[in-house]
Amino acid sequence: MAPQPAEKAAKRPRPARTTGTDKTGRRGARVAPPQPEPALASVSPPPPGEGKRGESGYLGYLLRQAQAASRLTLERALGELGVTVPQFVALTMLKAYPGLSGAELARVALLTPQTVGVIIGNLERDGAIMKTPDPVHGRRLQWTLTPRGLTLLEQCRKRAMVLERRLVESLTPKDERVIRQWLARIAVSLQQDS
Repeated sequence: MAPQPAEKAAKRPRPARTTGTDKTGRRGARVAPPQPEPALASVSPPPPGEGKRGESGYLGYLLRQAQAASRLTLERALGELGVTVPQFVALTMLKAYPGLSGAELARVALLTPQTVGVIIGNLERDGAIMKTPDPVHGRRLQWTLTPRGLTLLEQCRKRAMVLERRLVESLTPKDERVIRQWLARIAVSLQQDS
């Protein structure tokens, strides 16, 4: 039985293309078909706490990894209240430092002014914060928590404290103090560089 044309094509080697130019610049030169790249070996990263994601990893990466894990945990806890982590940070800073302007809030909350603008708008719309003109600089707006904002912040803090307890549960009081001092020194030292 004679092979079908499709079978013949499948058995024949693919001819070189005659498009493009060769190394000498001749047009219409034969160009070999592209060869498939060799398969890369698949390497699975270790779980957090092992390999470069553990004690042998870079400190900057380990700080980022720990921050990402704690933020995700907090996001999930606050999400049940309909509050984002940046909103919680803004409420916390306004409780600690009432009367901040939007720009000051952005600095202490470690957020961009644009992000704080959106947060302020949403919190004000929800009745959690209110603005008042600065008594000295009338054009400057000060933000403070409303009674609703204080209640919301208290609900958020209860959830955040669960995470805080988890963060220190394996530390001695001395270890916790050393870590707090170290983290604060890093922020001061690196801020001076910028």
